[in-house]
Amino acid sequence: MSLVFGRNEDCGLRCLYHGWKMDVQGNVLEMVSEPAASGMAQKVKHLAYPVTEWGGFVWAYMGPQGTQPAFEPPVWAPTADAKVTIAKAIIPCNWAQILEGAIDSAHSSSLHSSDMVPARVEGAEATDTNWLRPSTDKAPRMQVERGSYGFRYAAIRRPIKNAAANDYVRSTVFVAPATALIPPNNLYNVANINVPMDDTTTAFYFIAWGHPSQTPDTGTWRKFLGQQVGIDLDDKYRPLRNRDNAFWQNRAAMKAGNFTGITGFPNQDIAMWVTMGPIADRSHDRLGASDLAVVEFRKQMLEAVRDFQAGKPAIGTGEARIPASICAFQSIVPKTADWRAFSATYVWDSVGPALEPSYSTSEVTS
Repeated sequence: MSLVFGRNEDCGLRCLYHGWKMDVQGNVLEMVSEPAASGMAQKVKHLAYPVTEWGGFVWAYMGPQGTQPAFEPPVWAPTADAKVTIAKAIIPCNWAQILEGAIDSAHSSSLHSSDMVPARVEGAEATDTNWLRPSTDKAPRMQVERGSYGFRYAAIRRPIKNAAANDYVRSTVFVAPATALIPPNNLYNVANINVPMDDTTTAFYFIAWGHPSQTPDTGTWRKFLGQQVGIDLDDKYRPLRNRDNAFWQNRAAMKAGNFTGITGFPNQDIAMWVTMGPIADRSHDRLGASDLAVVEFRKQMLEAVRDFQAGKPAIGTGEARIPASICAFQSIVPKTADWRAFSATYVWDSVGPALEPSYSTSEVTS
């Protein structure tokens, strides 16, 4: 039976069925249902995985015993002092259709248009109620750069200010197999992880991270997203908005100008993902120019499966993991600039942005 229901007793879990007690290495400490003289407890061992706690998550190494590498922090929690704030929801659909939504930059100009509001600003900015975006362009040009860890791509839009000379670039990073680094705003960075619980259930995590004084607290973050336990979610993190209640869509609000009538932009995404069905039927897809990242995701993941089956290392592991210099970014840049030349460093001072952009002068002219 599942040890989720077991007793937590003095450095061990005791199984309810026959009273066996195991430690965190899987050693059987007590076997009360067997004669002590049998020595059976010394002959068996329970499966156990080594774990590390970091960035608000518990990370398990599930590879072959004796091959565990040193723990490497995720790119969205690079240091122990980085503030990480997490919203969680259990979504009743396959992880890949959620991931495809997370890396799709084009949909945000429509689906989230009432929450990611065009404004005459110098770059993406966060307020208490909205994210401001310096563009009204709903049809971005897409470009992709593949890496050993996954890929990054740029959604290039026409900015509101000085569109003749500049482009507005939002670069999203896919870190295989289940993480998206989303372009930041002026206060904090954003990431998304989609953990498959089974084929049709996903633990969806939406993460704000960065400097302690700029990154929102958990309560503020979940309220902003419409992901509060007891208000938007039940005590198991399952959304109270669902197909049966039309995701609490407010048609009067739509008539008054709100694009979706659904509060909280993750809830807008969830409505789209769930209504595709438990597993979307890709055979009916009609892919367009704005689906470049989705196409690259599918191609790369299928290649990664074939490579792993052929005995090659898992994608993004070891020397092929994402370099520290790769991160999501957004910026207004000269039309002559190549977004691939972009480099960024995370800064932690109390007055600067969470991400400090710079370009290689050897590759960019202004």
